[in-house]
Amino acid sequence: MDPLTDVLSLLKPRNYRCRGVDIGGDLAFRFGRHHGIKCYAVVSGQCWLLMDGATEALELKAGDCVLLPTGAPFCLATDPSVDPVVGFDQLAAHQNGGVATLNGGGACFIFGAHFLITNGHADLLTKLLPSVIHINSETEKADLGWALDRIRKELRGGQPGSLLLAQHLAYMILVQALRLHLERKPPGSVGWLFALADKHISLAMSAIHDSPADPWTLQALAHRAGMSRSQFSRRFREVVGATPMEYLTRWRMLLASDRLNQRGEAIAQIAHSLGYESERAFRKAFKTVMGCSPHKYGRASKQADAGEFQLGSNFGLQIG
Repeated sequence: MDPLTDVLSLLKPRNYRCRGVDIGGDLAFRFGRHHGIKCYAVVSGQCWLLMDGATEALELKAGDCVLLPTGAPFCLATDPSVDPVVGFDQLAAHQNGGVATLNGGGACFIFGAHFLITNGHADLLTKLLPSVIHINSETEKADLGWALDRIRKELRGGQPGSLLLAQHLAYMILVQALRLHLERKPPGSVGWLFALADKHISLAMSAIHDSPADPWTLQALAHRAGMSRSQFSRRFREVVGATPMEYLTRWRMLLASDRLNQRGEAIAQIAHSLGYESERAFRKAFKTVMGCSPHKYGRASKQADAGEFQLGSNFGLQIG
């Protein structure tokens, strides 16, 4: 797998809400702070997005898609001058299948999805992203157009499995929107996500993700990247925001924390499978990166499953 697939698989974004809203007339909706990533696409018509703290509303036209990864409050409106009501929660009474129709519909059809990240390391992705990712060029919209059209048909059609199919299409839109944002590579972008656009550094990152237990050295990774050791070391730090060995260690510890959380494996077994010759060396690396011992992390994971502890509140991690 590639690093983007690896990280998304580790974070396990779960689409827990997926719906269409067909709006007629002038309406506005306010949404409070949220966890995870929200995704909205304008299938037909137009509307405006106003983020808290922004001075101007962002116009969204048919085919536009926005990702909201930082959890900031916002408003969606067919008329930004209208006083907003709270969220879409009150739409259930107006819903037919996967679509809620307001004021007779026809002016603007919006598709929305909300992805919760069940792993405790959501900031691994969200800290690298702006408060709004706006997909609006004609080329970008063409890449998403068929999926949006299919989602509208599924939500309106009421066929068996239609909601499940819409959820899978929404996940595809999430990944595609991240890829399009990556291709833009905004100025000053630093972190593992943007390093994937660097043809040399991405080769080294893929090697680490393909074989995290290998005894990687700086020279071996530089060879994979097709660069001299000094060039590679300098370029990796510039693009990723960490040294190659720091990135390798952090990725190993993320894999370890996931296995402690999901599988409850023995610490010695995890250490050996990630390339550590001794359990002591693994424990030291884990505590340095994660801020606690593997045993304490595993215990906290069990408490989180029981609703006693919010995993990730104390053990956040940022690669880059």
